[in-house]
Amino acid sequence: MNKQNIAIVGGGLAGLVAAIHLCKAGVQVILFEKNSYPNHKVCGEYLSNEILPYLDFLGVELPSSSPKIEKLSYSTHSGEKIECPLEMGGVGVSRYTLDELLYKRALELGCEVKMETVTTIKFSTNRFLISTSKGNYQSDYVLGAYGKRSNLDKYLNREFIQKNSGWLGVKNHYLNADFHNDMVSLHNFEGGYCGLSRTDLNTINVCYLTTYNSFKRYRDTTEFKEKVLMQNPHLKRFFSNSRQVFERDISIAQISFGKRSLVKNHILMLGDSAGLIHPLSGNGMAMAIHSAKMAAESLLKFSISKENRELIENEYISVWNKNFNSRMWTGSMIQRILMNPGLATVSQKLLQLSPGVLKNLIRFTHGKKVYA
Repeated sequence: MNKQNIAIVGGGLAGLVAAIHLCKAGVQVILFEKNSYPNHKVCGEYLSNEILPYLDFLGVELPSSSPKIEKLSYSTHSGEKIECPLEMGGVGVSRYTLDELLYKRALELGCEVKMETVTTIKFSTNRFLISTSKGNYQSDYVLGAYGKRSNLDKYLNREFIQKNSGWLGVKNHYLNADFHNDMVSLHNFEGGYCGLSRTDLNTINVCYLTTYNSFKRYRDTTEFKEKVLMQNPHLKRFFSNSRQVFERDISIAQISFGKRSLVKNHILMLGDSAGLIHPLSGNGMAMAIHSAKMAAESLLKFSISKENRELIENEYISVWNKNFNSRMWTGSMIQRILMNPGLATVSQKLLQLSPGVLKNLIRFTHGKKVYA
């Protein structure tokens, strides 16, 4: 039976970053990921500049082809549009690229990576017993970074997984020579909203969220795009002049924005496993990376001792809430407005009359620069 200090379940952004940070500090880490690298995931691929200093500390260099994004464009479902500069700004980088970069960096630093599916995690006599599709392992601590929803959530009896969720996420990449490199766009449509931004692959990442009630009337994502998304004139113009890169859309159902426990059965939850970071809360990728930093630093602060388990858990909960609570609350409020066509139109007119309000909203949903 393999014995490690730290086991990380899930090798997305949060899991890989936590592994890199801990390995840099000399901690023995084993990471479990069910999929091979690289792969595409349903995700907005705009990365806020707030996280770049921390990526430098990790030794992760983004591709030079990653476009610098400095502007935001937003439209209501009827096509009324407003634009403003992004004070913090960001870069466009695909998950295909970023996960691969982080994976290779984790291997360089000595992280042991197992391409195995974790089936159970048991906490007993102050240690964890982890079972996978291929074997059994022990660890002193476990970090949960397995994403939006998993069978592990059912196994752990997490409250949010017991409730039905009405959100669907869909993603594809498109080729469009006319799309601005320095722009991230957010467009409303009936029952949801769609984000667009250029990536390091010179493709446009198109990722939208919609309610299941809106989607279920249509046969597939192609029909939904044609009959719903393209009712927004800006989306119609984009799709009419673009070529789809992936043969089929990538999708994920049952997305829940409900509150989640940050610690469950002594497992520290990271990224989407800790709380599904709302697309309107600033930047999900940066926040997932930041949550991994918080967990790693909480562990290192108390020397990763079994006797300090409660101190570590409380520290992590405290810093997570301090950094993310207000951002996620603001994003939730914005979502409620955007999902109501009347309120979305009224708010758009107010923003046009008072551009400074939009700048403040953006500021509230973004964090400060993150340093090691």
